Amino acid sequence: MDVKPEPGILSENSEVLFSFGVIADIQYADLEDGYNFQGNRRRYYRHSLLHLRGAIEHWNTEDRPPRCVLQLGDIIDGYNAQYKVSEKSLELVMNTFQMLKVPVHHTWGNHEFYNFSRNYLTNSKLNTKFLEDRIVHDPKTVPSEDYYAYHFVPFPQFRFILLDAYDLSVLGVDQSSPKYQQCLKILREHNPNSELNSPQGLSEPQFVQFNGGFSQDQLNWLNEVLTFSDTNQEKVVIVKHCHKI
Repeated sequence: MDVKPEPGILSENSEVLFSFGVIADIQYADLEDGYNFQGNRRRYYRHSLLHLRGAIEHWNTEDRPPRCVLQLGDIIDGYNAQYKVSEKSLELVMNTFQMLKVPVHHTWGNHEFYNFSRNYLTNSKLNTKFLEDRIVHDPKTVPSEDYYAYHFVPFPQFRFILLDAYDLSVLGVDQSSPKYQQCLKILREHNPNSELNSPQGLSEPQFVQFNGGFSQDQLNWLNEVLTFSDTNQEKVVIVKHCHKI
């Protein structure tokens, strides 16, 4: 994705400031083709790795390589957990990413939590928080360790913010924990279906188990970062894993 100067003054001769790559929902699994939860979209589990390799080859051979790549979550499919091959599949995909010549920033989606606990992800290669750019003189812009979020600057005056879309979720946390009970309570207040993954009949269809939400702490932190960027006339890109119902 190319980033150009101010909108309204663009032309075919506008200078490209920088570019970045985006890839999402790789959902790799060593399985035959299948379908999504609704049964209306075909999934090519094994073939997804070929698409990833093709994307990496493209990024690596561009005349002006991207500054970074954003991996937007669901890197392996939830079926891996059923067959107890989550770590093996993740290692295969992460080894493929090692071919990439630029940094990759990972966000977490529901399929990460189908395969792993939040604690596992925090200590895994899917945690790319070490790539963050801290604003040392403004401690309020430093994220808490209670959620997986950070920000970085790929190019002067551009700040990218990665958010934890499963900060509030029943996925990836111990069912005996207060946080799980809090999130389950929110879900059941908005979703009376016995199958909590089903949006059937809901006026607010986002309240399903495979979705998540933001804590007030994370939103407060985001506001601090946005305030800093606004004060310093930075342009901001916000990145997270998201479902559209």
